Amino acid sequence: MPKESVTVTDNRTGKTYEVPITDGTIKATDLRQIKVSQDDFGMMTYDPAFMNTAACRSSITFIDGDRSILRYRGYPIEQLAERASFLEVAYLLCEGELPNKQQLSKWEDEIKFHTYVHTNITKFLEGFRYDAHPMGMLLGAVGALSTFYPDAKNIHDPANRYLQRIRLLAKLPTIAAFAFRHSRGLPYEFPRNDLDYIGNFVNMTFSIGGQHQANKVLQRALEILLILHADHEQNCSTSAVRAVGSSHVDPFSAVSAGIAALYGPLHGGANEAVLQMLDEIGDKKDIPGFIETVKGGSDRLMGFGHRVYKSYDPRAKLIKKVAYDVFEQTGLNPKLEIALELERIALEDEYFIKRKLYPNVDFYSGLIYQAMGYPMDYFTVLFAIGRAPGWLAQWEEMLLDKDQKIARPRQIYVGSEERDFVPLEKRGDRRKVERERVSKR
Repeated sequence: MPKESVTVTDNRTGKTYEVPITDGTIKATDLRQIKVSQDDFGMMTYDPAFMNTAACRSSITFIDGDRSILRYRGYPIEQLAERASFLEVAYLLCEGELPNKQQLSKWEDEIKFHTYVHTNITKFLEGFRYDAHPMGMLLGAVGALSTFYPDAKNIHDPANRYLQRIRLLAKLPTIAAFAFRHSRGLPYEFPRNDLDYIGNFVNMTFSIGGQHQANKVLQRALEILLILHADHEQNCSTSAVRAVGSSHVDPFSAVSAGIAALYGPLHGGANEAVLQMLDEIGDKKDIPGFIETVKGGSDRLMGFGHRVYKSYDPRAKLIKKVAYDVFEQTGLNPKLEIALELERIALEDEYFIKRKLYPNVDFYSGLIYQAMGYPMDYFTVLFAIGRAPGWLAQWEEMLLDKDQKIARPRQIYVGSEERDFVPLEKRGDRRKVERERVSKR
């Protein structure tokens, strides 16, 4: 019967080592036994960007990129997007199971109770320039919440952690809506607890003089988008939350690290890049020419391809359907026709098929957000609202994992060997000094 292990032979020494396999992986620290001498540190792995390194065990999200599978706590994303509310999904991610009626009612009531933010938070937001990026405002305000709730530092108390999850889920949409209003010079619209989670957020962003005509189709479309963004395994922002959280900082500070990571154009800003690409193409007749520039390497096809998915992103399939529902309400955006034709041509082209480049979640989401009335620089804020439950669930899982310690990756040092300090008056051309040093070896 085959053993669950690998045998490694070090050709430098001729020694052989047996390394156990668990869950299809080997422990990187098990390689430390491979040494040339006793004072040798031992073998390390080199894996820039964690392309093939599992940094944790997680029971939250399952992804099979080859088969287009995404599940939260075992539930297919398709079923959750069709049948669940965002707060049901948030409860599932944070608490591990779908809530019953009583649990959901309590969860919703507690979140409603905490939707208001301290008046000093509004003053804090007013300190930003009129044209401040809303993600920068969100980042600063969420980080500042740790100063308003110093009890959040008591991270080893389960009841306290639960309270902070409630607080953040409740206040994040309020802060996000205030950032939206700030950029337009509009007075802040405060939470209305007679509305549901999504309706309250939409009202706080778009209400004028307390009046806003709710569109249930658009609100449900927004809710589906938030559900689809709620968690996605160990992506850049989630890894940031886990890494910062591993220092045992409060959850507001850890989540602000996730927001900072999401702020980057390679992560949360991808759907904005899709819209810019569609604007540059301009017309359906110009798509073939654009495709050729992509294949020639002078342009990029934004919204296609994913580090994890090597087939169609399951979220993209759902979002494409949502796009049709939204445009039935708002009227057809000419960019949608360009996007659909671009997708059709790309999926039939051997160049993209061979490279397994399929539409991802960002390809259609920006079009939907724009149709709803959100500006491009606000798209990532919406992403952050959706991702908050996942960040919180991942933070708590990391905290309770006995294998986890403070994050501290190793490095391979490739810098200078030991050098003697040279007084300022004796320092000449650095390159000349380096050449002389090398020649003396």
